[in-house]
Amino acid sequence: MSARSKKIEKGPSWFEVGLGAFMSILLGVVLGAAYLVLKPVPTVKAIPKDASSSALYYIEGAHDFNKTEEATEKRKSFAAGESVDLEEGEINVLLAAGSPSLPAATPAKAGQPPAPAAPQKAFDVGPLNARIHTGKIQFADTVKFNVFSFTGSVVVQADGEFRKDGSAFAFDPDTIYVGGCPVQRLLLVRGWVLKKLLFAQPVPDDISAAWPKLADVVIEGSTLRLKMP
Repeated sequence: MSARSKKIEKGPSWFEVGLGAFMSILLGVVLGAAYLVLKPVPTVKAIPKDASSSALYYIEGAHDFNKTEEATEKRKSFAAGESVDLEEGEINVLLAAGSPSLPAATPAKAGQPPAPAAPQKAFDVGPLNARIHTGKIQFADTVKFNVFSFTGSVVVQADGEFRKDGSAFAFDPDTIYVGGCPVQRLLLVRGWVLKKLLFAQPVPDDISAAWPKLADVVIEGSTLRLKMP
C-alpha cells in the first residue's frame, strides 16, 4: 500500500482537528460580536419601567445652549487655573464648541472639472456627548462606518468616573459598549475604541494645558466639579 493511501486511511492529525475546532470557535466569536455591535440600541429619554436588567438603552445628555456664555466664561476661568462647576448642559456646549466643523466645498471654476470628493473615512466620529447620572459620567457618540462597502452607524457609549492616572486625572470607564457589544474587558479592543471611536477629537490646547493641574475631579448630583489646588 502506498504512503498516500496510508495517510488517507489515518485521517486528519490531532493538530488539524484542534486547528479546525479553534477556527470554528473564533468564527463564532467574531460573528457573535458583529451581531451585538450591529444590534440596534434604542434611544430613550428614560429607562422604561418594564425594562429587563439586561436591556441596553442610550440616553443622550442635555444641551443647554442658553448657557453658552456662562460655559465659555467657565472655560476661560478653568484655563486660568480656577476651580469650576459644570452642569451637564454646559459640558455639552463646550464639547460642541470643540468639535471641528466640516470644511466648505470649493466651487469649481468655469471650464474646470469639479474637485474630486475627499475619500470617505472608514470610521466617521460624531460630536461627543456627556451625561451625568447616578454618580457617574457617560460619554457617547454616533459613529458612521464604511468598511468593505458595508455602511451604517453605531452608538458608542461608556460609563465611568475620573480617577488619578499617574500625575493627572483620566476618564476610567466601568462599561464600554459598541452598539450592543460590551468591550470593557477586552484590553486591546477597549483601548482602540476609546482612542479611535470615542475620544478621537483632539483636546483643545487651553484645556489640555490646565487639566494636569487639577487637584480633584468629583461628580456630585448633576454637577462635575473640577477642583484646582
